[in-house]
Amino acid sequence: MTHTTEPKPTATPRRPLLRRGLAAAAGLATLTASAWLTLIPGALADATPTPAPTPTPAPTATPIATPYLPAPTGPHRVGTASLYLKDSSRPDPWVPEVKARELMVSLWYPTEARSGQRAPYMTPKESELNLKGSKITGVPSDILSKTRTGSLVGAAPAGGKHSLPLVVLSPGFTRSRSSLTGLAEDLASRGYVVAGIDHTYENYATTFPDGRVATCAACELDTAENIGQKVVENRPADISFVLDQLTGPHPKWKGGALIDTSRIAMAGASVGGASAAGAMLKDSRIRAGINLDGNMFVPVPDSGLARPFMFMGQPAHQPGGQDTTWDRDWKNLTGWKRWLVLEGAVHPSFTDLDMLARQIGVNLGSTLTGTRSVDLTRKYVAAFFDLHLRGKRQPLLDKHSTRYPEVAFCSPPTTTCQ
Repeated sequence: MTHTTEPKPTATPRRPLLRRGLAAAAGLATLTASAWLTLIPGALADATPTPAPTPTPAPTATPIATPYLPAPTGPHRVGTASLYLKDSSRPDPWVPEVKARELMVSLWYPTEARSGQRAPYMTPKESELNLKGSKITGVPSDILSKTRTGSLVGAAPAGGKHSLPLVVLSPGFTRSRSSLTGLAEDLASRGYVVAGIDHTYENYATTFPDGRVATCAACELDTAENIGQKVVENRPADISFVLDQLTGPHPKWKGGALIDTSRIAMAGASVGGASAAGAMLKDSRIRAGINLDGNMFVPVPDSGLARPFMFMGQPAHQPGGQDTTWDRDWKNLTGWKRWLVLEGAVHPSFTDLDMLARQIGVNLGSTLTGTRSVDLTRKYVAAFFDLHLRGKRQPLLDKHSTRYPEVAFCSPPTTTCQ
Protein backbone atom coordinates (compact mmCIF):
# COMPACT_ATOMS: atom_id res chain seq x y z
CA MET A 1 0.00 0.00 0.00
CA THR A 2 1.35 3.47 -0.86
CA HIS A 3 0.70 6.82 0.73
CA THR A 4 2.39 9.02 -1.82
CA THR A 5 -0.76 10.18 -3.53
CA GLU A 6 -3.66 12.37 -2.51
CA PRO A 7 -5.54 11.49 0.70
CA LYS A 8 -8.55 9.22 0.56
CA PRO A 9 -11.90 10.97 0.06
CA THR A 10 -13.25 12.39 3.26
CA ALA A 11 -16.38 10.29 2.98
CA THR A 12 -14.48 7.17 4.01
CA PRO A 13 -15.15 5.94 7.56
CA ARG A 14 -11.52 6.02 8.69
CA ARG A 15 -11.06 9.74 9.26
CA PRO A 16 -14.20 10.27 11.37
CA LEU A 17 -13.08 7.40 13.61
CA LEU A 18 -9.68 8.99 13.94
CA ARG A 19 -11.10 12.39 14.71
CA ARG A 20 -13.27 11.07 17.53
CA GLY A 21 -10.25 9.35 19.00
CA LEU A 22 -8.03 12.39 18.69
CA ALA A 23 -10.64 14.56 20.35
CA ALA A 24 -10.22 12.34 23.39
CA ALA A 25 -6.45 12.37 23.03
CA ALA A 26 -6.15 16.15 22.40
CA GLY A 27 -2.70 17.76 22.45
CA LEU A 28 -2.76 16.63 18.80
CA ALA A 29 -4.20 18.93 16.16
CA THR A 30 -7.75 17.53 16.31
CA LEU A 31 -10.09 18.79 13.64
CA THR A 32 -13.82 18.60 12.99
CA ALA A 33 -15.52 19.14 9.67
CA SER A 34 -16.09 22.81 10.53
CA ALA A 35 -12.85 23.68 12.29
CA TRP A 36 -9.71 24.72 10.47
CA LEU A 37 -6.17 24.49 11.82
CA THR A 38 -7.18 24.23 15.47
CA LEU A 39 -7.27 21.89 18.43
CA ILE A 40 -10.53 21.37 20.27
CA PRO A 41 -10.04 23.71 23.25
CA GLY A 42 -9.75 21.80 26.49
CA ALA A 43 -10.17 18.38 24.88
CA LEU A 44 -7.20 16.75 26.55
CA ALA A 45 -6.31 13.16 27.23
CA ASP A 46 -8.10 13.02 30.58
CA ALA A 47 -10.95 15.38 29.78
CA THR A 48 -14.30 15.10 28.07
CA PRO A 49 -13.99 16.63 24.62
CA THR A 50 -15.93 19.79 23.91
CA PRO A 51 -17.15 20.80 20.46
CA ALA A 52 -14.75 22.86 18.42
CA PRO A 53 -15.99 26.39 17.77
CA THR A 54 -17.33 27.04 14.31
CA PRO A 55 -14.96 29.46 12.60
CA THR A 56 -16.44 32.91 12.11
CA PRO A 57 -15.28 35.73 9.88
CA ALA A 58 -12.28 37.45 11.39
CA PRO A 59 -13.45 40.67 13.05
CA THR A 60 -10.74 42.80 11.49
CA ALA A 61 -11.44 42.87 7.78
CA THR A 62 -12.03 41.18 4.47
CA PRO A 63 -9.50 38.39 3.84
CA ILE A 64 -6.26 39.76 2.44
CA ALA A 65 -5.05 38.64 -0.97
CA THR A 66 -1.56 37.69 0.17
CA PRO A 67 -1.02 36.25 3.66
CA TYR A 68 2.27 37.23 5.25
CA LEU A 69 4.62 36.47 8.10
CA PRO A 70 5.92 39.38 10.20
CA ALA A 71 9.48 40.38 9.37
CA PRO A 72 12.21 38.73 11.46
CA THR A 73 13.35 40.96 14.33
CA GLY A 74 17.05 40.10 14.59
CA PRO A 75 20.03 41.86 12.99
CA HIS A 76 20.75 39.20 10.34
CA ARG A 77 19.14 38.49 7.01
CA VAL A 78 17.82 34.93 6.68
CA GLY A 79 18.57 32.19 4.20
CA THR A 80 16.83 28.85 3.87
CA ALA A 81 17.47 25.47 2.28
CA SER A 82 15.70 22.11 2.20
CA LEU A 83 17.33 18.74 2.80
CA TYR A 84 16.15 15.26 1.87
CA LEU A 85 17.44 12.70 4.39
CA LYS A 86 17.07 8.92 4.32
CA ASP A 87 17.65 6.69 7.33
CA SER A 88 18.21 3.20 5.95
CA SER A 89 18.72 1.73 9.41
CA ARG A 90 14.99 1.55 10.22
CA PRO A 91 11.67 1.08 8.45
CA ASP A 92 9.05 3.77 8.52
CA PRO A 93 7.04 3.51 11.76
CA TRP A 94 3.72 4.30 10.04
CA VAL A 95 4.16 2.47 6.73
CA PRO A 96 6.31 -0.58 7.57
CA GLU A 97 6.56 -1.70 3.95
CA VAL A 98 8.68 1.42 3.40
CA LYS A 99 12.01 0.01 4.53
CA ALA A 100 13.78 3.34 5.16
CA ARG A 101 12.63 6.43 7.01
CA GLU A 102 12.58 9.42 4.65
CA LEU A 103 12.52 12.94 6.04
CA MET A 104 12.38 16.47 4.68
CA VAL A 105 14.10 19.15 6.73
CA SER A 106 14.09 22.91 6.27
CA LEU A 107 17.07 24.91 7.48
CA TRP A 108 16.95 28.60 8.30
CA TYR A 109 20.18 30.46 9.06
CA PRO A 110 21.87 33.87 9.00
CA THR A 111 23.14 35.07 5.65
CA GLU A 112 24.85 38.13 4.22
CA ALA A 113 22.96 37.84 0.94
CA ARG A 114 21.09 41.02 0.05
CA SER A 115 18.89 39.71 -2.74
CA GLY A 116 17.40 36.51 -4.04
CA GLN A 117 14.18 34.57 -4.37
CA ARG A 118 11.89 34.62 -1.34
CA ALA A 119 11.17 31.14 -0.05
CA PRO A 120 7.71 29.71 -0.68
CA TYR A 121 5.75 28.94 2.49
CA MET A 122 4.62 25.64 0.98
CA THR A 123 3.77 24.35 -2.47
CA PRO A 124 0.32 24.88 -4.03
CA LYS A 125 -0.31 21.13 -3.74
CA GLU A 126 0.62 21.17 -0.05
CA SER A 127 -1.74 24.10 0.47
CA GLU A 128 -4.52 22.18 -1.28
CA LEU A 129 -3.98 19.02 0.79
CA ASN A 130 -3.76 20.95 4.06
CA LEU A 131 -7.02 22.75 3.36
CA LYS A 132 -8.68 19.54 2.18
CA GLY A 133 -7.50 17.61 5.22
CA SER A 134 -8.74 20.40 7.46
CA LYS A 135 -12.15 20.50 5.71
CA ILE A 136 -11.92 24.18 4.85
CA THR A 137 -13.61 25.51 1.75
CA GLY A 138 -14.39 28.93 0.38
CA VAL A 139 -10.79 30.06 -0.10
CA PRO A 140 -8.44 29.46 -3.05
CA SER A 141 -6.82 26.06 -2.72
CA ASP A 142 -3.34 27.57 -3.11
CA ILE A 143 -3.83 30.43 -0.62
CA LEU A 144 -1.29 29.14 1.93
CA SER A 145 1.38 28.75 -0.74
CA LYS A 146 1.14 32.49 -1.40
CA THR A 147 2.18 33.43 2.13
CA ARG A 148 5.04 35.94 2.05
CA THR A 149 8.10 34.81 4.01
CA GLY A 150 11.28 36.60 5.06
CA SER A 151 13.97 34.15 3.92
CA LEU A 152 16.01 33.75 0.76
CA VAL A 153 16.18 30.39 -1.00
CA GLY A 154 19.66 28.89 -1.17
CA ALA A 155 21.46 31.97 0.18
CA ALA A 156 24.97 31.27 1.43
CA PRO A 157 25.10 30.74 5.21
CA ALA A 158 27.18 33.21 7.23
CA GLY A 159 29.11 32.78 10.45
CA GLY A 160 32.35 31.49 11.90
CA LYS A 161 33.24 27.82 12.17
CA HIS A 162 31.37 26.13 15.05
CA SER A 163 29.89 29.50 16.06
CA LEU A 164 26.12 29.11 15.63
CA PRO A 165 23.74 27.41 18.07
CA LEU A 166 21.28 24.93 16.56
CA VAL A 167 17.57 24.75 17.38
CA VAL A 168 15.40 21.85 16.18
CA LEU A 169 11.68 22.54 15.62
CA SER A 170 9.05 19.79 15.57
CA PRO A 171 5.48 20.60 14.42
CA GLY A 172 2.12 19.36 15.63
CA PHE A 173 0.28 16.28 14.38
CA THR A 174 -1.01 16.73 10.81
CA ARG A 175 1.08 19.90 10.56
CA SER A 176 4.13 20.46 8.38
CA ARG A 177 7.43 22.08 9.24
CA SER A 178 6.24 25.22 7.46
CA SER A 179 3.76 25.92 10.28
CA LEU A 180 6.69 27.11 12.43
CA THR A 181 8.33 29.29 9.77
CA GLY A 182 7.62 32.57 11.58
CA LEU A 183 9.47 31.36 14.67
CA ALA A 184 12.27 29.76 12.63
CA GLU A 185 12.98 32.88 10.59
CA ASP A 186 13.14 35.02 13.70
CA LEU A 187 15.60 32.72 15.46
CA ALA A 188 17.76 32.60 12.33
CA SER A 189 17.78 36.40 12.18
CA ARG A 190 19.16 36.33 15.75
CA GLY A 191 22.07 34.11 14.73
CA TYR A 192 20.74 30.58 15.15
CA VAL A 193 20.66 27.69 12.72
CA VAL A 194 17.14 26.25 12.82
CA ALA A 195 16.13 22.81 11.55
CA GLY A 196 12.41 22.20 11.04
CA ILE A 197 11.47 18.55 10.52
CA ASP A 198 8.58 17.10 8.55
CA HIS A 199 7.76 13.84 10.34
CA THR A 200 6.67 11.92 7.26
CA TYR A 201 3.21 10.29 7.18
CA GLU A 202 2.19 12.31 10.27
CA ASN A 203 1.09 15.36 8.29
CA TYR A 204 -1.18 16.12 5.39
CA ALA A 205 1.59 16.63 2.85
CA THR A 206 5.35 16.15 2.62
CA THR A 207 6.86 16.79 -0.81
CA PHE A 208 10.07 14.98 -1.75
CA PRO A 209 12.58 16.25 -4.33
CA ASP A 210 11.43 13.70 -6.92
CA GLY A 211 7.89 15.09 -6.76
CA ARG A 212 6.31 12.41 -4.56
CA VAL A 213 3.85 13.73 -2.00
CA ALA A 214 3.52 11.62 1.16
CA THR A 215 0.22 12.08 2.93
CA CYS A 216 -0.97 11.30 6.45
CA ALA A 217 -0.83 7.53 6.90
CA ALA A 218 -1.15 8.00 10.66
CA CYS A 219 -4.47 9.77 10.05
CA GLU A 220 -5.86 6.61 8.46
CA LEU A 221 -5.64 4.49 11.58
CA ASP A 222 -8.95 3.04 12.67
CA THR A 223 -8.40 4.18 16.23
CA ALA A 224 -6.44 6.98 17.81
CA GLU A 225 -5.95 5.13 21.10
CA ASN A 226 -2.33 5.60 22.16
CA ILE A 227 -1.53 7.49 18.94
CA GLY A 228 -0.09 10.40 20.90
CA GLN A 229 2.18 8.05 22.79
CA LYS A 230 3.33 6.41 19.56
CA VAL A 231 4.12 9.78 17.97
CA VAL A 232 6.11 10.92 21.00
CA GLU A 233 7.97 7.63 21.19
CA ASN A 234 8.85 7.71 17.46
CA ARG A 235 9.93 11.30 17.00
CA PRO A 236 13.16 11.17 19.05
CA ALA A 237 14.59 8.75 16.47
CA ASP A 238 13.84 11.28 13.70
CA ILE A 239 15.40 14.09 15.72
CA SER A 240 18.58 12.22 16.63
CA PHE A 241 19.02 11.12 13.01
CA VAL A 242 18.70 14.72 11.81
CA LEU A 243 21.29 15.81 14.37
CA ASP A 244 23.62 13.08 13.14
CA GLN A 245 23.24 14.29 9.57
CA LEU A 246 23.81 17.94 10.43
CA THR A 247 26.66 17.61 12.90
CA GLY A 248 28.47 14.40 11.96
CA PRO A 249 31.89 14.19 10.29
CA HIS A 250 30.32 14.62 6.84
CA PRO A 251 27.37 17.01 7.29
CA LYS A 252 24.61 16.80 4.70
CA TRP A 253 24.19 20.59 4.75
CA LYS A 254 26.89 22.86 3.33
CA GLY A 255 26.74 25.06 6.44
CA GLY A 256 27.15 22.18 8.86
CA ALA A 257 30.61 23.35 9.95
CA LEU A 258 29.05 26.55 11.32
CA ILE A 259 27.06 24.64 13.96
CA ASP A 260 28.35 24.61 17.53
CA THR A 261 27.56 21.04 18.58
CA SER A 262 27.80 21.98 22.26
CA ARG A 263 24.83 24.36 21.89
CA ILE A 264 21.83 22.40 20.59
CA ALA A 265 18.24 22.82 21.79
CA MET A 266 14.70 22.01 20.69
CA ALA A 267 11.19 23.41 20.66
CA GLY A 268 7.97 21.94 19.37
CA ALA A 269 4.29 22.75 19.04
CA SER A 270 1.55 20.45 20.30
CA VAL A 271 2.77 16.86 20.06
CA GLY A 272 6.06 18.27 18.78
CA GLY A 273 6.41 20.03 22.12
CA ALA A 274 5.65 16.84 24.00
CA SER A 275 8.35 15.18 21.89
CA ALA A 276 10.94 17.72 23.04
CA ALA A 277 11.15 16.19 26.51
CA GLY A 278 11.32 12.67 25.06
CA ALA A 279 14.07 13.66 22.66
CA MET A 280 16.06 15.27 25.47
CA LEU A 281 15.80 12.13 27.57
CA LYS A 282 17.09 10.00 24.70
CA ASP A 283 19.73 12.37 23.29
CA SER A 284 22.08 14.20 25.63
CA ARG A 285 23.15 16.56 22.84
CA ILE A 286 19.91 18.51 23.32
CA ARG A 287 20.68 20.92 26.14
CA ALA A 288 17.30 22.65 26.56
CA GLY A 289 13.72 22.25 25.39
CA ILE A 290 10.36 24.00 25.03
CA ASN A 291 6.87 22.52 24.86
CA LEU A 292 4.44 24.88 23.12
CA ASP A 293 0.95 23.80 24.19
CA GLY A 294 1.43 20.04 23.90
CA ASN A 295 -0.10 17.37 26.13
CA MET A 296 2.73 15.27 27.65
CA PHE A 297 1.67 11.90 26.29
CA VAL A 298 4.73 10.14 27.70
CA PRO A 299 5.53 11.05 31.34
CA VAL A 300 8.87 12.44 32.37
CA PRO A 301 10.26 9.57 34.51
CA ASP A 302 10.76 9.88 38.25
CA SER A 303 14.50 9.96 37.60
CA GLY A 304 13.81 13.42 36.23
CA LEU A 305 14.97 15.72 33.46
CA ALA A 306 17.69 17.99 34.80
CA ARG A 307 18.25 20.19 31.74
CA PRO A 308 16.33 23.48 31.23
CA PHE A 309 12.74 23.11 30.10
CA MET A 310 9.85 25.51 29.53
CA PHE A 311 6.11 25.02 29.17
CA MET A 312 4.22 27.73 27.26
CA GLY A 313 0.55 27.23 26.54
CA GLN A 314 -3.01 28.46 26.28
CA PRO A 315 -5.18 28.93 29.41
CA ALA A 316 -6.32 25.28 29.25
CA HIS A 317 -2.76 24.50 30.38
CA GLN A 318 -2.98 26.51 33.57
CA PRO A 319 -2.00 24.51 36.68
CA GLY A 320 -4.96 22.47 37.85
CA GLY A 321 -6.62 23.03 34.49
CA GLN A 322 -7.89 20.72 31.80
CA ASP A 323 -4.52 19.15 31.04
CA THR A 324 -3.11 17.47 34.14
CA THR A 325 -0.01 16.13 32.40
CA TRP A 326 1.94 19.35 32.94
CA ASP A 327 1.10 19.22 36.66
CA ARG A 328 2.19 15.58 36.73
CA ASP A 329 5.53 16.19 35.06
CA TRP A 330 6.42 19.54 36.62
CA LYS A 331 7.89 17.92 39.73
CA ASN A 332 10.16 15.74 37.58
CA LEU A 333 11.65 18.72 35.77
CA THR A 334 14.57 19.11 38.13
CA GLY A 335 16.60 21.75 36.31
CA TRP A 336 15.80 25.38 35.42
CA LYS A 337 12.13 25.54 34.44
CA ARG A 338 9.30 27.92 33.63
CA TRP A 339 5.56 27.51 33.10
CA LEU A 340 3.98 30.32 31.06
CA VAL A 341 0.33 30.77 30.07
CA LEU A 342 -0.64 33.06 27.21
CA GLU A 343 -4.02 34.70 27.86
CA GLY A 344 -6.23 34.86 24.78
CA ALA A 345 -4.36 32.09 22.98
CA VAL A 346 -5.79 28.98 21.35
CA HIS A 347 -3.88 25.87 20.30
CA PRO A 348 -2.64 27.22 16.93
CA SER A 349 -1.46 30.50 18.50
CA PHE A 350 2.02 29.06 19.06
CA THR A 351 2.47 28.46 15.32
CA ASP A 352 1.83 30.65 12.28
CA LEU A 353 -1.65 29.23 11.86
CA ASP A 354 -3.75 31.38 14.21
CA MET A 355 -2.33 34.52 12.59
CA LEU A 356 -2.68 33.23 9.01
CA ALA A 357 -6.25 32.10 9.67
CA ARG A 358 -7.21 35.66 10.60
CA GLN A 359 -5.49 36.99 7.51
CA ILE A 360 -7.62 34.85 5.21
CA GLY A 361 -10.81 35.62 7.10
CA VAL A 362 -11.15 32.80 9.65
CA ASN A 363 -11.40 33.39 13.40
CA LEU A 364 -10.28 30.40 15.49
CA GLY A 365 -11.29 31.97 18.78
CA SER A 366 -8.06 33.71 19.76
CA THR A 367 -8.20 37.28 21.02
CA LEU A 368 -4.59 37.91 19.95
CA THR A 369 -5.06 40.18 16.96
CA GLY A 370 -2.72 41.00 14.10
CA THR A 371 0.66 39.33 14.49
CA ARG A 372 0.56 39.31 18.31
CA SER A 373 0.51 35.51 18.71
CA VAL A 374 3.66 35.09 16.63
CA ASP A 375 5.32 38.13 18.22
CA LEU A 376 4.86 36.79 21.75
CA THR A 377 5.96 33.26 20.90
CA ARG A 378 9.07 34.61 19.19
CA LYS A 379 9.96 36.85 22.12
CA TYR A 380 9.80 34.26 24.88
CA VAL A 381 11.27 31.39 22.87
CA ALA A 382 14.23 33.56 21.84
CA ALA A 383 14.76 34.67 25.45
CA PHE A 384 14.85 31.03 26.57
CA PHE A 385 17.43 30.02 23.97
CA ASP A 386 19.53 33.15 24.49
CA LEU A 387 19.70 32.32 28.19
CA HIS A 388 20.50 28.64 27.90
CA LEU A 389 22.56 28.49 24.70
CA ARG A 390 24.30 31.86 24.91
CA GLY A 391 24.41 32.54 28.62
CA LYS A 392 22.76 35.95 28.23
CA ARG A 393 20.74 37.03 31.25
CA GLN A 394 17.01 37.33 30.44
CA PRO A 395 14.97 39.36 32.96
CA LEU A 396 11.95 38.68 30.74
CA LEU A 397 11.94 35.11 32.06
CA ASP A 398 12.08 36.12 35.72
CA LYS A 399 8.65 37.68 36.17
CA HIS A 400 5.57 39.13 34.52
CA SER A 401 6.28 42.00 32.11
CA THR A 402 4.00 44.99 31.66
CA ARG A 403 5.13 45.08 28.01
CA TYR A 404 3.65 41.63 27.48
CA PRO A 405 0.61 41.56 29.77
CA GLU A 406 -0.84 38.47 28.06
CA VAL A 407 1.95 36.25 29.45
CA ALA A 408 1.47 34.97 32.99
CA PHE A 409 3.98 33.01 35.12
CA CYS A 410 2.74 29.91 36.91
CA SER A 411 4.24 28.35 40.06
CA PRO A 412 2.60 25.00 40.95
CA PRO A 413 1.13 23.90 43.25
CA THR A 414 -0.37 27.43 43.19
CA THR A 415 -3.06 27.39 40.49
CA THR A 416 -3.15 31.15 39.94
CA CYS A 417 -0.70 32.45 37.35
CA GLN A 418 0.60 36.01 37.63
